[in-house]
Amino acid sequence: MRLREKIAVITGAGSGIGKATAKLFAKEGALVIITDIHRENGQGTVSEIEKEGGKAAFFEVDVANPEAVASTIQQIIATYKKIDILFNNAGISNVGRVDEVEPDVWDRIMSVNVKGVYLPSKYTLPYMMEQKSGVVINMSSCAAEMGLAKRAAYSATKGAVLALTKAMQVDYAPYNIRVNALLPGTILSPFVEDYLKTSYDDPEVAIAGIKKRQLSGELGRPEDVAKAALFLASDESSFMMGSPLYIDGGVVFGKNA
Repeated sequence: MRLREKIAVITGAGSGIGKATAKLFAKEGALVIITDIHRENGQGTVSEIEKEGGKAAFFEVDVANPEAVASTIQQIIATYKKIDILFNNAGISNVGRVDEVEPDVWDRIMSVNVKGVYLPSKYTLPYMMEQKSGVVINMSSCAAEMGLAKRAAYSATKGAVLALTKAMQVDYAPYNIRVNALLPGTILSPFVEDYLKTSYDDPEVAIAGIKKRQLSGELGRPEDVAKAALFLASDESSFMMGSPLYIDGGVVFGKNA
């Protein structure tokens, strides 16, 4: 029970990595606040956690909407009195070179993936500063550390999140707040399945190509990233500050012959 009596807020927890992490955090003793833009998905995660004996609650929120995020954090504090862990997980993607990405698409990806980390952090950190403790986990990607074809907007956002993580850690270390980033490789989740279906004529061919670039020869699972998030959320990672944690099947630092 590594997160006993902790209050954990996870954005985008209605599916994929967020859902897997929420379920694992609940098993480890946390009361998990599920936030998602999709009500049905978010409530589904809560139901699964409660069926397994865990504690969870759902708040519907768009992480790119300042008023909605501020109101949600205020409601959480009013109800639960504190936030111990914030996992900024929500994100979207697309496929395209810079010349192929339309300005409105670029702005939307930046808004969700970068502003969607900034806003929950902005409104949560004052409470963590007051209690002089807290953990923030930001979802970056291995795309922040390597060039990937036709991932211009997505890579830009994940690089920004990694840089933001390091800057945040310097600012909030005096308040006993740890800020770290997760850098997954390609994880077989609804998030990835959706953009494969919408961006490639043959998703199976695309998956085969992705597998070849990972030393593992396989795609990761949401549970693989959830376990890494649990490590960062727990006291086991107490000496990790401003660090990128890779869960990428060897794609960044390895190369197939």
